[in-house]
Amino acid sequence: MKACIVTSTDTQTAAADTQPVRVVLMVVSTVLFVASLGQTVVATALPTIVRDLGGLDHITWVVTAYLLASTVGAPIFGKLGDLFGRKIILQCGIMIFMLGSLLSGLAGSMGVIVAGRAIQGFGAGGLIVVVMAVIADVLPPRERGRAQGLMGAVFGISTVIGPLVGGFFVEHLNWHWIFFINLPIGIGAILILAIALQSTVRPVARKIDYAGAILLAGFLSAVVLLANTGGTTHPWSSPPMVALIAIILVCLGAFIFAESRAAEPILPLTLFRINTFVVINSVGFMVGATMFGTLTFLPLFLQVVKGISPTVSGMLILPMMVGLIGGSFLAGRTMTRTGRYKFLPVLSTGILIIGMLLMSTLTAEMPLWQVSLYMFVTGTGIGPVMSVGVAALQNAAPVSQIGVATASANMFRLIGGSIGTSVFGALFSAATAARLTELFPGQDTTSMAALDAEAISALPLDMQETVLSAFSHAMHPVFLFAACLAVLAFLLSMLLKELPLSTVLQSVDRSAA
Repeated sequence: MKACIVTSTDTQTAAADTQPVRVVLMVVSTVLFVASLGQTVVATALPTIVRDLGGLDHITWVVTAYLLASTVGAPIFGKLGDLFGRKIILQCGIMIFMLGSLLSGLAGSMGVIVAGRAIQGFGAGGLIVVVMAVIADVLPPRERGRAQGLMGAVFGISTVIGPLVGGFFVEHLNWHWIFFINLPIGIGAILILAIALQSTVRPVARKIDYAGAILLAGFLSAVVLLANTGGTTHPWSSPPMVALIAIILVCLGAFIFAESRAAEPILPLTLFRINTFVVINSVGFMVGATMFGTLTFLPLFLQVVKGISPTVSGMLILPMMVGLIGGSFLAGRTMTRTGRYKFLPVLSTGILIIGMLLMSTLTAEMPLWQVSLYMFVTGTGIGPVMSVGVAALQNAAPVSQIGVATASANMFRLIGGSIGTSVFGALFSAATAARLTELFPGQDTTSMAALDAEAISALPLDMQETVLSAFSHAMHPVFLFAACLAVLAFLLSMLLKELPLSTVLQSVDRSAA
């Protein structure tokens, strides 16, 4: 592929005349908001959906199918954007997301909803990646940090209000509108993108890496399924788990072989020779594990130990998201203003270590304001890694592979979240069982470990305090392990090689092979 360098003067002219950057950023922010909102919007609606359609045994798949498809869609869409241009791939992603939304909204059974969520997730995973790659198409490296910080803020806000939006539609309309509302927004985004975003594609034959895409999809699917079902739905030694492990190993080996020979690899192995790619994605994997682990187990602590309702516990995640949004936005602005960025992930992962150590001291007696403060510190440690990481990857990767590099950040973070949540769950279960066995020697404590807040309140008062204490103490190893991951992320981030941030926008002539 031929790289076409644009001077700063030409860049400004292009931005003003042919690429209304502010309009593009506004539209892609909206697309990102809707795509990321889909991850959490069903949370408060699931009980109502199950009541209407039945299929309680499929309830977890409504969430898992979306996560799985998003993980698979990210690298595929990232590569297609590099090959065919971001505009057409972004519009296709919106249409796929709308198709999944329509199918889910019209669903008459849980099976159809799961299928619709999978289609919706596949489109959303691609949209999140392509949206972030569009920023690299319209802004030079020096300006991307601020824009990526904005995207991080949008992502954080959508995560927080997703359950609230879902609850509003369920209460005032019906659960179908959780999905139908995406249709007019999607149509509007497609139309505005058709006008605002310049296409750089010319008709030319392309060699699509079908084998690599299929093998990568198989590998990622098996990893996510293993992380979400191992030790819970199926014992680790069961045939399904052994089969998944075998699929992971076979797909990984075959993928490496295929990519080393593909003309247009879906995930070029040469990227793994770039310091920024390896360091940022390794750090993102660990930070993703701590983020999703915290988002999973903190509501559990608030509901079971503090006796707070699910809705209120969701609102109490707000301090963490405020820290995440603020940290992401400030880090992006700092990167743009100073042109330096290596110190930002080092600083933020250092803050994350403090946040995880603070979270490991949670007790049943701790006041909510103190828990909120700890959550804010944790969010502040997560935010900068997300915004700075993507901008640094885009700065280090070859111009023709920016989409793939951007996709890798989302892919590694999601895999880290899946695996981390699974490991945290195993640690929590083991710690709870051990603590209850210690407190109630000779008794069967299995049923106690599965109690919810309402069931615990029915226990005798002295037993209530004992069980709640066991739950609180079980959180400690979870967050201590997360602190260890944060320490490793901190050490790795110090290995990052800082590259100069250009003020010149580069573009790729995709008509060249």
